[in-house]
Amino acid sequence: MDLDAFNELLTTRGQRALAEAGELTGADPVAAATKLRKTYDAPLTSAALTQAGLRERAKAKFGEDARGMYFTHHGLEQSTRAEVAAHRARRLAGASVVDACCGIGGDFLALARAGCTVTAVDIDPLTVAVARANAEALGLADRVTVTIGDAAAVRPEDYDVLFADPARRTSRGRTFDPLTYSPPWPVVLGLVSRAERACLKVAPGIPYEFIPAQAEAEWVSYKGEVKEASLWIGTGERPTRRATLLPGGHTLTSADVKAPVGAMGRYIYEPDGAAIRAHLVGEVAELVGGRLLDPLVAYIAADEPVDTPWAARYEVEDIMPFSLKKLRAALRERQIGNVTIKKRASALDIERLRADLRLNGDKSAVIILTRIMARPYALICDTSPPA
Repeated sequence: MDLDAFNELLTTRGQRALAEAGELTGADPVAAATKLRKTYDAPLTSAALTQAGLRERAKAKFGEDARGMYFTHHGLEQSTRAEVAAHRARRLAGASVVDACCGIGGDFLALARAGCTVTAVDIDPLTVAVARANAEALGLADRVTVTIGDAAAVRPEDYDVLFADPARRTSRGRTFDPLTYSPPWPVVLGLVSRAERACLKVAPGIPYEFIPAQAEAEWVSYKGEVKEASLWIGTGERPTRRATLLPGGHTLTSADVKAPVGAMGRYIYEPDGAAIRAHLVGEVAELVGGRLLDPLVAYIAADEPVDTPWAARYEVEDIMPFSLKKLRAALRERQIGNVTIKKRASALDIERLRADLRLNGDKSAVIILTRIMARPYALICDTSPPA
């Protein structure tokens, strides 16, 4: 979809085409295109069907708002889930914000709803058009100004807060190196140095050496899946590591707890990914009264069942040095025909292992593959809810 085709979607005729395309979502693509082509030309038909498909996909991130929003493929992929953006925006409520790499606007929409006034900038004309359309569609245009511009030219000193979500995709695909972000990390830090306050959205796997020493680094998990990290600078909070669980809003900060290492207990705990990314496994171990089986592996053994949002708990039925033959025999003895396989510090291919186990039975179990003091182990765990 190019800029001309998108602008055509915003006309009265384009809106009719988009509405008709929305009614055809899920239909055979050829049949849908054939039906629309009876009324509309090929570029508008293609743009309408593409937008309708993106809106359907976007419901997972934006809920009902997606029905009236506009997207690009890359913009949707990189946009922040609405609940995560709203969590972040609450900390900036009422501020004047410059969004230096606004994309399709997922973040500035949340900021505007939190009472912020936002100047949003993006270098791509199509992306800017989509972002403006989203501000209009959701009734937030009075709080958001979207302009075409280079993030490097932004003047953060003119606003209360700099917000930046540098693009993490190159012509070769997704990048995990901050030096290849767009704008590159040194440019982003240059903007931060001139800002009163700043919030940077980055990939959860950002190497720790790229995190500014003065930053509060927050990893956010939504329904058990780590979504992003935010680096907060100039907020008045001490530099720390934080994990946050959504939608519950639970938060855990670093107390520099070093977990003890010990033997297997009755229960095994799997910390939430946000706690692992934030290096808070020791804090989680302290919450459940547990210890690590291996100092470098984030599985926690404990003797008592403790309810916590910070870890999934499994009751251990058996533990053995890994052997395909012995694991297969143990599962057959228990009549286990369905397994959920989890692994950490294991090179085994889960689907290959599942096939090699040749399961047969009517019971279920969780299999945990891990390393304990350099040796591979398999744990068979009960899947029933802990008492």
